[in-house]
Amino acid sequence: MKSASKPLSLDEVWRQYQHSLRAFLHSKVANEADVDDLQQEILLKTYQSLADVKNESSVKAWLFQLAQRTIIDFYRKRARVQRDDSLHVDDLWFEQSPASIEQELANCVAPFIQALPESSASLLGRVELDGVSQKELAEQQGVSYSTLKSRVQKSRTELKKLFEECCDLTLDKHGNVIDYQQKKNGCSRC
Repeated sequence: MKSASKPLSLDEVWRQYQHSLRAFLHSKVANEADVDDLQQEILLKTYQSLADVKNESSVKAWLFQLAQRTIIDFYRKRARVQRDDSLHVDDLWFEQSPASIEQELANCVAPFIQALPESSASLLGRVELDGVSQKELAEQQGVSYSTLKSRVQKSRTELKKLFEECCDLTLDKHGNVIDYQQKKNGCSRC
């Protein structure tokens, strides 16, 4: 007879992820009171639904998806409440928020790209750093668009491996970085 796995503890989950969750909320919402309210709402939803999470290794992804949906609901509700079309300073979270995860990791992109093999570094440098469209670059290099897209994808995979050597990344269901933790052995690239 199989023994039932120990249910996940709300205290353990919250203790482990509340700081990352709060940083994530700050990257999406500027108003401190709104961040507090959202964090409390997420805590309540976690309490109500944590028992439904079957795999302990998926708790973090589940929690951040829950947070993302809660933020979306927050902005939808706010849009319905606002009757006029004018923007208020508090609504411009992107101007007031601390550096997002993407902004923090952006400092590492150029050094990591330079650490790639020359062909990959050149390709990603043009696409990611110089902003050249893949279609335009394919025409410049005389290769098909699908071939260039494949090469870019392969180079991005190599770049992701370099990031993963230095950091533990948490991705959402779309592959976007929602959290990261630098590994203990450190990293000399950025």
